Amino acid sequence: MRFFIVDCFTDIPFAGNPNAVCLVTSAWPPDAWLQQLAAEVNLPATAFVRQGNPHPELRWFSPCTELSLCGSGTLAAAHILYELGEPGAAIAFATCAGQLGARRELDQRVTLDFPADDLQRCPAPPTILAVLGFTPQATARGRYDLLVELTSSDAVRQLTPDLAALSKVDARGLIVTARGEDDCDFVSRYFAPAAGIDEDPVTASAHCTLGQYWSAKIGKTAMTGYQLSARGGRVDVHLRNGRVGLTGAAVTAVRGELAI
Repeated sequence: MRFFIVDCFTDIPFAGNPNAVCLVTSAWPPDAWLQQLAAEVNLPATAFVRQGNPHPELRWFSPCTELSLCGSGTLAAAHILYELGEPGAAIAFATCAGQLGARRELDQRVTLDFPADDLQRCPAPPTILAVLGFTPQATARGRYDLLVELTSSDAVRQLTPDLAALSKVDARGLIVTARGEDDCDFVSRYFAPAAGIDEDPVTASAHCTLGQYWSAKIGKTAMTGYQLSARGGRVDVHLRNGRVGLTGAAVTAVRGELAI
């Protein structure tokens, strides 16, 4: 089985979100094997791609669970298929989240076509006070995640949440965000300890939520988000007709073959 590591939403090696990609060439291995391999790789996500008819099938695993949606894993999978000679500019993946599209741009970046989030403003849950240590400016709940807005990008950058308390929050993870700096519209960080990811370097699927949230606040449908993790990453967000386009670069860091 061919194996790759791709740094996603960056054009610089060892930045962005490192995701593994495995090409499945026969029947799907057992789910337990897929999960064990993802735990062995121990990256934020491992994407498994299997050529199907009429569309390639795509699944994603964190080190401890199968994921219901994963933008970086989708970008990594598309990037590898393009490197291996995928002839068309557009790819449609069959996933547990429905059909997800990827398109290679003229500048070699990839745009993902994802569903827009159904975001609802809500009061701050009592549990979030234990996580943050203070009350956020605003709180909203998306399809998968809880979003909180802080006062500034510095507040987002300096935040040290209580991960043990966060693992008990009723959500896939926590998006922390604030208005952007000079070169971006908004900044964010993402924490999901219950999924085995204390802090995700760049979370494309969270930008479906972030795009909806910031579009309503600043009145734009085309925005740039920057994720303030240690590795950092940039996502261009485009809202249209109930869908979200997520555009980013990717760099292949490792090419190899599994020995098992």
